[in-house]
Amino acid sequence: MSGAGGPGANLTALRSHNAALVLRLLRDAGEDGVSRPELAGRTGLTPQAVSKITARLRAEGLLAEAGQRASTGGKPPTALRLVPDARHAIGLQLDRDEVTAVLVDLAGTPVAARSAPFDFGAPAEEALAAATAEVRALLADAAASGVAGGTAGGDIAAGGGSDVAAGGGTGVADLGGTGGPAGGGSDVAAGGGTGVADLGGTGGPAGGGSDVAAGAGGGFALGGGLLGVGVAAPGPLDHGSGVLHRVTGFPQWDGFPLRDALAERLALPVVLDKDTNAAALGLVTAGTAESAAYLHLGTGLGAGLVLGGDVYRGARTDAGEFGHQVIQLDGPPCDCGNNGCLEALCLAAVARGDRTDAARLLGIGATNLVRLLDIDRVLLGGRMVLADPEPYVRGVASMIAEDSARASRPPVSVDVVERGERAVVEGAARLVLAPLFALG
Repeated sequence: MSGAGGPGANLTALRSHNAALVLRLLRDAGEDGVSRPELAGRTGLTPQAVSKITARLRAEGLLAEAGQRASTGGKPPTALRLVPDARHAIGLQLDRDEVTAVLVDLAGTPVAARSAPFDFGAPAEEALAAATAEVRALLADAAASGVAGGTAGGDIAAGGGSDVAAGGGTGVADLGGTGGPAGGGSDVAAGGGTGVADLGGTGGPAGGGSDVAAGAGGGFALGGGLLGVGVAAPGPLDHGSGVLHRVTGFPQWDGFPLRDALAERLALPVVLDKDTNAAALGLVTAGTAESAAYLHLGTGLGAGLVLGGDVYRGARTDAGEFGHQVIQLDGPPCDCGNNGCLEALCLAAVARGDRTDAARLLGIGATNLVRLLDIDRVLLGGRMVLADPEPYVRGVASMIAEDSARASRPPVSVDVVERGERAVVEGAARLVLAPLFALG
């Protein structure tokens, strides 16, 4: 972003951050809402600043009145609440054999979802077409169920009056921020756009050529429009650039710019992250834990890390390759090229129907992680765990408890992730929502 170091840019970023803080408090308050004096007190902003921010947010349709608070002298203050269906976001999970899509509102509540078979090993163009078709089908399902209405593509397509794409909407960016640097530095931008946090920025390509826009989306306009698409995929990958690395078992994807390729097809802002990080972001936005690990045992094995209340991605956004710690030097070969990886051993135990051994192995890896990072909560997910959670929770908890007792460490909580099979795909949608609330 040109001029990023100037004082005007700093003021712009501050204003955008302040608006996000207000939106977060309104989201957390739910239907009861928050009054302007309460917003000022909780954010530390002046009453004048809060009034300006809330006025702009109301003009964008993001806020509504929620009744009046009891008077403490003088005119009773009016409570404001978030309007969840003012905007929506899509989450897209690309697994090795299945694609899942979900449409959520601003509160992160799912309003439509669907799944279909998917071949991650297919040629790139074929895989992209399948992913795009699933997004199109999701919007058609939402339109058919009457979630929202409007003219075909009017709020989704780029060009004339879009709240999402280039050229039309004003959005939260007018509160004084672009939501993130353009191009490669933005967590939410795609194709050089200013990013999802604008609500009205350029984010995706302009021009009205979207596969998802007019017509293809089944006439689904969503009133305020789509903010973008969060994509969760197997790692390793580069979250910042949106490029896949050498995904275990699928080396043909190495170096492929998945984020930009999908953004071009969808004509919407796209955010790409590892599937486990997407689930971890769900923990952050829900305030589930300050220090936690999400362990995902599905078609592969990985971890999403929450450290200090934030998703930890590492210097190269490649943290969490949990399944490729070597725990048996003379063990079986793994698709990553090593021998004795935890993922290979765990999946082999699952394949022979030995859940007890699979849980024991997962517990060994989890114990190593607890020792290394001093986390206080472990959450389990993925289709293999969710098919029969009890032996995995029991086995992992037992391994960690034994080690903690030997080291005189406090106990660590072990549970199944709250959103179950939807933890990853809903977390993917939150990749788009998080910057609006100064999260992630």
